[in-house]
Amino acid sequence: MKVGIDLGGSHIGIGIIDKNNTLIEKTEKRLMSEDKKNIKESIQSFIIDNILQLKKQYDISEIGIAVPGTVTERLIVRSVNLGVQNYPLVDILEKKIKLPVKMRNDAKCAALAEVRNGALKNYKRTVFLTLGTGIGGAVIIDNNLLNTGDFPGCEFGHIVIQKDGIECNCGKKGCFEKYASMKAFKNNLRETLGLDENTKGEELLQIIRKNPDEEKIKRIIQDFIEYLSIGISNLINIFEPEAVGIGGSFVYFSDILLEKLKQNIIEKEYLFNEREDLVIVPAVLGNDAGILGSV
Repeated sequence: MKVGIDLGGSHIGIGIIDKNNTLIEKTEKRLMSEDKKNIKESIQSFIIDNILQLKKQYDISEIGIAVPGTVTERLIVRSVNLGVQNYPLVDILEKKIKLPVKMRNDAKCAALAEVRNGALKNYKRTVFLTLGTGIGGAVIIDNNLLNTGDFPGCEFGHIVIQKDGIECNCGKKGCFEKYASMKAFKNNLRETLGLDENTKGEELLQIIRKNPDEEKIKRIIQDFIEYLSIGISNLINIFEPEAVGIGGSFVYFSDILLEKLKQNIIEKEYLFNEREDLVIVPAVLGNDAGILGSV
């Protein structure tokens, strides 16, 4: 058995994966404002406590961790959405749990999982985005990640799409993820509808479905779709992929958002080269792609 961990800017997911690469058990924690006051302790305690418990139930051989931002095999060099840098997470975990730990950028993990066993397995040249707290990305060519040298690269979330725009956690202004991440989308919904941060994504989704003609909600969706269209069309124009995959919590809203996204890109004529078919697909592994890809 292996343990896969998806460490995001707003949640931690831990799953047990069997020899057939099947996720058989999962536990999750949503990172709230209180958790983020001492984010390292919150991360470490949740992971260590759960893995020590899982070791009593399963014969675990290794652990994989998917992390947003720039990472090496042992170090989180910089993760703006977690608010950490030069964080030796692998060393800390291995010392406590006595198992080998591997670590990689979360979007790369999710992309590999979708290419090998998910929505992108029938395509050779793909772009993958994870929409969550931020926006991560990967480019896959012939089943291999695009090699960007010493840095993971494909930081799609930090493409600037708005001059002098909203300040990002990275220090720049107008980054793609400040407008088109699921965090931005959900926060805009909560603020507009007068809801607090404890309102979960599932609740927001039900509100949208029950109020399809509510003008305030329609306006938020239209703005989100426009910003997402701009960013994705730029990536398509650069890489000309056969297909674009979208993961993260976007998948739970895909029945509401996906067709609007494709229609907007086509109607606004954002693509440089005409296409017979614009293939944009949600991750079929859902929010579990990072967990599966991490191992």
